[in-house]
Amino acid sequence: MSETHTQPLIDSIRDWLGSGPLPLHRSTFSVVEREAVIACLESGIVSSVGPDVEAFEVAVADFAKARFGVATVNGTHALQLALRVVGVEASCEVLTQALTFVATANAIAYLGAQPVFIDVERPTMGLCPDALQAFLYRHGDLRDDGCYNRLTGARIAACVPMHTLGHPCRIADLSDICRRWRIPLVEDAAEGLGSWRGDRHVGTFGQVGVLSFNGNKIITTGGGGLLISDDPVLASRARHLSTTAKKPGSPDYFHDELGYNFRMPNLNASLGRAQMDRIEPMLRSRRELARRYRDRCRDLGLAFIDEPEGAYSNFWLNGIVLETRAEREAFVESSNKQGVMTRPIWRLMVDLPMYADCWNDGLTVSRWLEARVATLPSWLP
Repeated sequence: MSETHTQPLIDSIRDWLGSGPLPLHRSTFSVVEREAVIACLESGIVSSVGPDVEAFEVAVADFAKARFGVATVNGTHALQLALRVVGVEASCEVLTQALTFVATANAIAYLGAQPVFIDVERPTMGLCPDALQAFLYRHGDLRDDGCYNRLTGARIAACVPMHTLGHPCRIADLSDICRRWRIPLVEDAAEGLGSWRGDRHVGTFGQVGVLSFNGNKIITTGGGGLLISDDPVLASRARHLSTTAKKPGSPDYFHDELGYNFRMPNLNASLGRAQMDRIEPMLRSRRELARRYRDRCRDLGLAFIDEPEGAYSNFWLNGIVLETRAEREAFVESSNKQGVMTRPIWRLMVDLPMYADCWNDGLTVSRWLEARVATLPSWLP
C-alpha cells in the first residue's frame, strides 16, 4: 500500500481536529476543574493527605465497581506497589508481555524480579492465553507454596497482562489459567479506564489492578495512578506501604517496614475528582472519534484496530495496522511532516538493553504487530 493510500486518512484527521500541530493526546478542562483546583489551593491542603484524595479514590473505585482504591503519584508506582502486595520479591519471575510500555517491565525490575515475556495475540494485542498456557505446561511446576519455573527454579510470583491501547485482553481466560496455576494476577490497566469485558471493568479480574492518570490518559490528575482491588487486606497493605509504612494513629514517627512515599497529592486529586464528573462524555467523545476512524479506514481499505469481540473499549489510542514495516514508517514520517502526530507502537521490551537477556517464547505475533502498528491522534476538540 503506497503513501497515497494513507494521505486521505491524514487529510480526514486534519478535517476533524483542526489546524496547527495535532498531538496524539490533548487534555480538556472546564471551569469545574479550574474551580476544584483553586479550592484545593485555597484550602492549603495540597500534599499527600487530604479529602480530595479520599474522594477521588472512592469515585474511581465506584466507577470501576471495585471495593477499594489507593491513589498513587503515578501508574508505574501503583504497579510496583501492586506487585509487592501480592508477594513479588527479588529473584522471583513475573510473566508479562513484551509488547507494552516500558513501565510494565520497569515495575517488575524495581522489585528485583525478572520479567518473562510471553507472546500476545492479534485480536486484542494483549497477553495470549494460549501462549501463557503453553509456557506453563512446558515450564510450570506446582508446589505447595506456589508455581515455580522448573528450568530456573525461580518462583513465578505474578502474571501481568496489559490492556493494550485500552482494548481489553482476554482477561477472564487469563484469570482462569492463573487460578489453576496458583499465580497471582495483577492487571496493568493503565490505559483502560472506561474499558469493560462483559459487565466487569478491566482491572477487577485479578487480585489487584492498576490505572493511570497521566496527562495523556482518559482523565488526568497531571500525574497519578490508582490501585484497585476487592481484597481488603491487599488494599490496606498497599495504602500502608504507599504512606512510608508509618503506623496509623501513631503520634511519633514509627515506620514498621520499608515503605514508599507514593501517595497522590491532594492537589492532583482535586483535578482528578473534577474530571471524573465528566468521564462519561469524555468516553463518548473517544468512541465517536473511533467510529469516524473505523468508517474512514473501511472506505480506504485500511485495517483499523477495533474493540475486541465481547469487549467495550475506551479507545484510549486509536491505531491502524499497515502491511509492512516500511509502509508504517513511511506513514509515520509523512503524517508528522504535515503536523499530524502519529507514532509506531512501542519497541518490544526484549529489544531494550536492560531486558535483552530476559527469557521469551519467540514473540512471533508481538514482532509482527510491532512492525506494523501506528497510533493516531485520539481526541476531539
